[in-house]
Amino acid sequence: MNLHSPDLCRVRAVTAFVSLTPDAAGWQSALADANRQCDRLAAAFATADYTVQSVRIVANPFGEYLDTSSPASAKQGLARIRDILSSLNQNGLRIRFAVGEARTAAEIALLPELIRDYGDLANACVNIAADADGIPDHAQIARCTAAVQKIARITPRGEGNFNFTVNYNCPPLIPYFPAGYHHDAHGSLVVGLETPDLLAAALCALNDQPADPGDYQRAAYHAMHRALQHHTDAVQAIIAATTLDEGWHYAGMDTSAAPSKNCTSMAEIYRLLRVPHFGASGSIAASALLTRVFKTLNNVCAVGFSGLMLAVTEDQGLADASRDNTFDLRALLTYSSVCGIGLDTVPIPGDTPAEKINAIMADTAAMAYRLNKPLTVRLFPVPGLNAGDITRFTSDDLCNCAVLAVP
Repeated sequence: MNLHSPDLCRVRAVTAFVSLTPDAAGWQSALADANRQCDRLAAAFATADYTVQSVRIVANPFGEYLDTSSPASAKQGLARIRDILSSLNQNGLRIRFAVGEARTAAEIALLPELIRDYGDLANACVNIAADADGIPDHAQIARCTAAVQKIARITPRGEGNFNFTVNYNCPPLIPYFPAGYHHDAHGSLVVGLETPDLLAAALCALNDQPADPGDYQRAAYHAMHRALQHHTDAVQAIIAATTLDEGWHYAGMDTSAAPSKNCTSMAEIYRLLRVPHFGASGSIAASALLTRVFKTLNNVCAVGFSGLMLAVTEDQGLADASRDNTFDLRALLTYSSVCGIGLDTVPIPGDTPAEKINAIMADTAAMAYRLNKPLTVRLFPVPGLNAGDITRFTSDDLCNCAVLAVP
């Protein structure tokens, strides 16, 4: 297959970062302005035969523009935003919206109801800080755990936790949801790609496959790097040739592979890297190799995660591997030490005690700050299910997989 074909590299997200004010009268123009820039880039990509999967808009922290004095007043604001985005969605591209960061105890407490009632328009994150000794804010962690548990209780099958994540050491301008946030980056545009199909094709195209493991890893690294470099160069050339409105600028690219249920599984990438199966010995080395590919691209302003994403319920191969019991929660966290993204879309027993979830979050925080890397926790406590049970998610974004035990 031609590794330069745009069919192998989709544009997962064209993401605009916008600041809203409490004056709702200005929301229409601000959101329309952001959407116009995204549509302009999407049209340019389409002309070059790159498929654009979604347009995304990330707002400033929602406490700055929504009336958070009550759930009803906050929902009233979200209803207005929903109507505005519906009126803007005229070209068939999915517009996703992130309400931004929740910062206070009251804002975190609002999230379960906002997510229950507005779902994909209420994507939100909480950033957990650490002190000078690297100790995270445990009170904020406990608030997030309470939100995760409530979302699990009040949304069907607990699927609402797809729209909420807890960030550790994460920078602004992440183009992917729900980790994306910003404070003062109005007018910034970020692009994220979906590249597992490209990585697999590059590995399959290797003509000379050395028997020596080290030689093969070097050959695999260079094959993937060359293929990805070509497409990042092509995408950035398209962006550079596209005129944006005054006040808007391209801020960078998240070079993560960003797998989904509709492309080659990262589990298959590991197999092509000669790991017997995802979770087998060699998985850490393969994770480190892939991370190096994403982080060593030339002439790319890398933002966001720009690393390896292992999202259990968004990747069919990983979901299948969970049923085969080839990895566990500890393994995912271990791989995060050399890659990312943390514990993403991981189903756990619905009756997992808060203390255990707090501890998982604290472990992730320790790794993020000790290793100085962005990590997240997005857990799905699934009501009524125990470790080893199979989920019954109905969301188009999710694969069904085994519930992982919490040690």
